[in-house]
Amino acid sequence: MLRSMLFAATLSGCVACLASWSIETDRSTPEKHGLFEIREEARRFIAQENARESQQWDVLEPNAKVLVPRCAVPLQAQWTPKSLGRSQPSVVVICTAAVPNTVMKRWDVHVPVKRKPGHS
Repeated sequence: MLRSMLFAATLSGCVACLASWSIETDRSTPEKHGLFEIREEARRFIAQENARESQQWDVLEPNAKVLVPRCAVPLQAQWTPKSLGRSQPSVVVICTAAVPNTVMKRWDVHVPVKRKPGHS
């Protein structure tokens, strides 16, 4: 009985944490790179693309399940190569050197984009 009550209390606490989580609050820490900063790098790239091209794009949210180590160098962004076979356009945000960790030395995160309404 006590175990069930403890589980229920823990579960309700987790639900409250998840309900308050958003990309806006997922910022970088010394250990991990935040999805907020990853999305902002994609937005910078798309702003440059929109300024030089006739097509206009909006950046969507990166996958909330992504967890990557902090990047030790400035992030880079580019269009995701079509050769990767993604069904929709996206921007890939690239870290060429993560801070030393046991998981990965580099990483990339694909951020979906969509055409702005009224632009083809």
